[in-house]
This record gives sequence, structure tokens and C-alpha cells, in this order.
Amino acid sequence: MRHKIAGRKLNRKSSHRISLLKNLSKSLIRNEQIETTLPKAKDLRPFVEKLLHRGKKNDLHSRRKVYNELRDMTLVNKIFDTLAKRYSKRNGGYVRILKSGYRYGDASPKAIIELIDRDENAKGLSDKIRLKEKQESDGKSKDVSADLETSIKPKTEEKKTLKAETQGSKKETETKK
Repeated sequence: MRHKIAGRKLNRKSSHRISLLKNLSKSLIRNEQIETTLPKAKDLRPFVEKLLHRGKKNDLHSRRKVYNELRDMTLVNKIFDTLAKRYSKRNGGYVRILKSGYRYGDASPKAIIELIDRDENAKGLSDKIRLKEKQESDGKSKDVSADLETSIKPKTEEKKTLKAETQGSKKETETKK
């Protein structure tokens, strides 16, 4: 019987599972938002919250413990310098999990896991679109809409030019035959 056994196996051996959590936590701390499956996100949350809580202590022992988990000094410095200051008044709950639908190939539930109160520069296009919709409902959508158009247009223009180039090369090969 599995009484009082915490955590999930995630269909991996223990060493693989530990390295998976360490790699996911590195990505989460570096990018402040990642998308993964829901069970992985639920296992990752307490792992990252313990690291961030250690970051608030800011002593040598805590630095060594966090470095032992992450093995990347830039991420350790980010935890102790920027994230510890950001979460100094918060007693816990540094990480948020948002369900984001199902994966196309195998219908596994996906989730976005992100740090609470993350940096504005770390926010992606989806956050800008959500902000635009919110401002349109409030009646003030001037600043973000211009920014969105510049960030979206080049990608669509590139796709159109690539499509035209590939169609042109297909026509040339047909005429040569």
C-alpha cells in the first residue's frame, strides 16, 4: 500500500525524475514562466518554492544548498539577489500553476507554471494580448495595440514571403519537367 508516500513517479527512475525537476526548475527560474504537463508542474511547485524560500535567508549555507540543486551560479545569484528581494514580504506561494488545455498528440493536460509578480520584461506576447483585451474593455487601448502590431506583423510577412518563394520554386520545377 502507498500510505503517506508523497510525490509522483512520472514514469521515470528516481535519478531521471530528480534531474527532470532540476532542469525544469532551472528553466523556470531563468525564464520565470514555462509550459509543461500538469503532473510535472504540480511536482515542480514545492521544489522551486523551497529554493526560493532558501533564497530569502541569504547566508552561505543556503547559497550552497541552492547551488547543490541547480549547479548554475547565475541562477543562484538571481535567486538570492533579485527574487529574494521581490518576495521578501511574501511568506510563500511564489509559484502559480495555470491549466492551459490539452496537448495535441496524446491529450495530456498542459499547464503554465510561472513565478508570481514576475518581471514585466519577462512577459511574453500572450500577456500583451491579454493586457490589450483588458484595456479595450476599459476603453484605453492605444499604447499596447501599436506595440502588438509591430511584434506580430514581421512574423506574418516572413511567412507570406517564404510561402511565395516555395510556390515559385515548385512552379519552376514543374516547368523544367
